[in-house]
Amino acid sequence: MTSAELDAHPLCQVARALTWGALALLAYGVLAWAAAQPWFALTTLEVKTPVAHVTEAQIRLVAERQISGTFFTVDLERVRASLEKLPWVREARVARRWPDTLDVSLVEHVPLARWNDDALVSDAGEVFVAAAAGKLPRLAGPEDAVAEVVDAYRRHQAALAPLGVRIDELRLSPRRAWRMRLDNGTQLALGRAETDARLARFVALYPRLFGAPAAAGGAAVPVLPATVDLRYPDGFALRMPDGRAPAAFAPAPREKTRPT
Repeated sequence: MTSAELDAHPLCQVARALTWGALALLAYGVLAWAAAQPWFALTTLEVKTPVAHVTEAQIRLVAERQISGTFFTVDLERVRASLEKLPWVREARVARRWPDTLDVSLVEHVPLARWNDDALVSDAGEVFVAAAAGKLPRLAGPEDAVAEVVDAYRRHQAALAPLGVRIDELRLSPRRAWRMRLDNGTQLALGRAETDARLARFVALYPRLFGAPAAAGGAAVPVLPATVDLRYPDGFALRMPDGRAPAAFAPAPREKTRPT
């Protein structure tokens, strides 16, 4: 039998395939063994982005618990998922950097307001649970109405900007009725329909009705409404503190005369 015939023989072809397969398995085993050796241990974790709320201690704790293996065998997806479980982390990226470093990039939530009783909502409209010490407006509503409440908050805050007041609280009831409290203490009942138009009417009349009457011998003292009910087709109802009248209806101060 010639060498060409030998090469074409089925048994020779099987033997050749087995030989190459064995060599491939051997090479894989050698590479896997080398990759698991302490020569390629990860010794450094570097955070590449500035963070405001996530602490280095939290990141290190995740690293100690979740980073296992070497430069070649570490499970990057597992590390990323663990970092994204930290309260303030919106998104995490993890990458290897030769020879012994993991680079971590974090995107944090930017808080917009408190949401209901136990959460925060970010400027991207995402609800997350974290501790926030600063003063934030409070938004409340059904859990499936986050986007609607956030959008209404932004619209209404822009409408109120000319008055120099801010929304302290905005609530959407289960019956889809809106109520608002401003940072000056005034409460607004907006109702369920035409809320933008009702608020625009209030803003347009606010300076005339609630302007600051001059205080004798001192600075102007504004008389602000305690409650404003905007749920009327052509106007709104007021409840003033201590029964006082709005500035537009307050009697003009009398001029003082010298005794003769």
